[in-house]
Amino acid sequence: MTWLDGLRFDPIAPLLSSGHPAVRSWAVRELASRPAGLPPARAQTPDEALWDLPIPRRIVRRQAANGSWTYPGRRPRASTDYDLLETYRQVGFLVDMFGFTHRNPALAAAAGYVLAHQSAQGDLRGIYGNQVSPNYTAALIGLLSKAGYGEDPRVERAFDWLEASRQHDGGWALPLRTRGRKLDALDEPQTIAGDPAQPFSHLITGIVLRAYAAHPGRRESTSAQKAAELLAARFFEPDAYPDKGRAADWTEFSFPFWMTDLVSALDAISIIRPGFRSDKTDTARDWLAAHQEPSGLFTGHLLRDRFHDLQLWFSLAVCRVFARMPS
Repeated sequence: MTWLDGLRFDPIAPLLSSGHPAVRSWAVRELASRPAGLPPARAQTPDEALWDLPIPRRIVRRQAANGSWTYPGRRPRASTDYDLLETYRQVGFLVDMFGFTHRNPALAAAAGYVLAHQSAQGDLRGIYGNQVSPNYTAALIGLLSKAGYGEDPRVERAFDWLEASRQHDGGWALPLRTRGRKLDALDEPQTIAGDPAQPFSHLITGIVLRAYAAHPGRRESTSAQKAAELLAARFFEPDAYPDKGRAADWTEFSFPFWMTDLVSALDAISIIRPGFRSDKTDTARDWLAAHQEPSGLFTGHLLRDRFHDLQLWFSLAVCRVFARMPS
């Protein structure tokens, strides 16, 4: 019995025949070319031919000399470093879709720009002004870990900061929210210290766990193992804080992963806790299986991306989860 036996339709065939070279490359290396029943892992050797596709070439052409990308929209909050936010978005495309690593000069320049935002404490500041942000710190170092920077001392310092910034229950939360503050507090110059006695946020914890999953050493830590179980217990529930206050937020999807949803959470959990199952993870798998189309692709509330091929990437992400967590 293999992970495909629990699905009504073959999801691999449409990925291989999609005509999208990057999706096809990942599917061949992670799904189609592996023995039946053997769960996939992120390919260790990137397909550097993907770096020369039109989309990543277009992204790299827009990179500034300092390694950043310029935010294209309005900048309503003076305290927010919008170029760092845009750099995070573009690095996500390059790493998660096209397999960029530290060997690519554009990615190396972006890493230098990102890590220049590290505070003396170890977190990355700017997107939330001078307020600490476990979610953006983790999101950025998670991408850098995938790109080969996991042993960089600056990345290790950021992980150490994440370890020290957990809530007492073992998850993570946005410090200003634990003090009952609204987002206008992002404009305050003084850093707001969080209350670690307050409950964890599954939005923040899910994003942090993606970083741990991307780092071979950190994913085995006791803190990551515990937080993965905490996150799974929150599936289909509203967050403890207002940023993801609807249960329906669990079924709004994007790729590269941005917020915390069922697929991004299962992806991290299945790497950190191989073989882990619970009633809620089974319910999540059943929900995804029920949203498979006769074409073999998966669907749901897909948040539009600029490349208009989100269903292919979403379906690839779902296949990775199913292969690691067979029924």
